[in-house]
Amino acid sequence: MVMSDMLRREVLGWAVLPAGQVFGTQANSAVRLGIIGTGGRGRFVGSLLAADPRARIVALCDLFDDQLERARAQIPQAAGARVYKDYNQLLAQADVDAVVIATPVYLHPEHFQAAVRAGKHIYCEKPAAADLAGVQRLLRAAQQADPRLHIAFGFQNRYSPEYRAAYKIVSSGQLGELLLMESHFIRGGAALKPVQSRFRPEEQPIRHWGVWRRTSGDIIVEQDCHSLDVLNWFAGSRPVKAIGAGGRIKRAFGDNMDHLAVVFEYPKGLRGILVATQLAPSRYRDVREQFFGTAGVLETHRSYYRWDRGEGPIVEVKSRREITIDAVEEFLEKILAGKPENQAPVACESTLTALLGRLAIDLRREVSWEEMMRGV
Repeated sequence: MVMSDMLRREVLGWAVLPAGQVFGTQANSAVRLGIIGTGGRGRFVGSLLAADPRARIVALCDLFDDQLERARAQIPQAAGARVYKDYNQLLAQADVDAVVIATPVYLHPEHFQAAVRAGKHIYCEKPAAADLAGVQRLLRAAQQADPRLHIAFGFQNRYSPEYRAAYKIVSSGQLGELLLMESHFIRGGAALKPVQSRFRPEEQPIRHWGVWRRTSGDIIVEQDCHSLDVLNWFAGSRPVKAIGAGGRIKRAFGDNMDHLAVVFEYPKGLRGILVATQLAPSRYRDVREQFFGTAGVLETHRSYYRWDRGEGPIVEVKSRREITIDAVEEFLEKILAGKPENQAPVACESTLTALLGRLAIDLRREVSWEEMMRGV
C-alpha cells in the first residue's frame, strides 16, 4: 500500500533509520506475538491469530487484571502467556517478534512509536490517532521504522477478496466513469439514558474511552474511518475539502456525536457522501458503500459486493468468512515471507480524512485539506 502523492508532498523529513536488529522469524516457523491492549478488540484479533498455526501468543499487556484474565481465558493458547502491566516491558522481550496494538485510539501513537523503536512487526488497530498531532507523531515514527518491519493496520476491508474484486471493477473502468460515492454507517451504540459506571472514577476515562472525543476521536474517526478508507481507496486519492453537519441529539453518556453527514470533494469534482449515526436500535446495522458510474452501480459490504450493470443479471458475490481473518493471515504471510510493507501512510491518510470531516462539522463550513493540516 502506497500513500497518495499528495500526502507524500505534505510530509517533510522522510528518513529511514539504519537497519538494526529486527526480531524476525525464519520461513516455516511461528511468529511470536504480544498483544498490547486486551479489551474486546484485542481478544478478538488475538483469537484469530491464535487459530493460525503460524502464530504463537507469548505475551499480553493491559492495565487491568480483569482484562488480562479474560484474554488468558478466551484466547486459545494464551493461558501460558506472560502478562505485563507496562507495555515497555513487553516490548523489551527478545522472543516477541510482533505486536498487536489494540489500545484506546488516543494511545496508538505512543504505543506505535515504542513498538517501532523496539524493532517489532506491528498490527495496529485503526484509526491511527484521535487528533492531528497524534497522526503526525505516528507518521513520523513510521517513517523512521526499519524497512524490514511489516507494519499493518486494522482497516480490514482492504484485505477482503470481495472488496479487492470490487475495487478492480472500478479501477479497471468496468463501472465506467466514477460519478459519485456514498457510504452509510448506521448502527446503534449511543446510550440514550444516563449510565452509572461500575468502575472507579480514576479508571472511567480509559474504561469508557470509546464515548469521549479526546480518547476516541469521535465516531467519525473511531468508527467511520473504515468507510472513508474505502472511499479513498476506490477514488485513488484523498479529498481536497469537506463540508458537513452533525451533533448530539440523544446521547446521554460521553461527548461524542450521535449523528453526522459529510460531503467530501475529491479531485476532478468527484464527491463522496458519508451518513452515520449510532441512534439505531442495537440489532439494526446498515454499513455499506455505493459507487455510481456511467456503466452501473456497485455496492460493497463486509459480507458481499453487488454489481448492477443496468441490464442483465445483477452480480452478487458473498464473502466466504469474517474479513479480519484475511487481514491477520496476510499480516503473518508478509512477515514469514520476508516481504514487509509499511501501511502507516495509508492509515494516516484515512484517519486524516475523518479528521477533515470532523473539523468541517465543528466549524460549520467548508474546510480544505490544507487548512486542516495547518492545525486550524
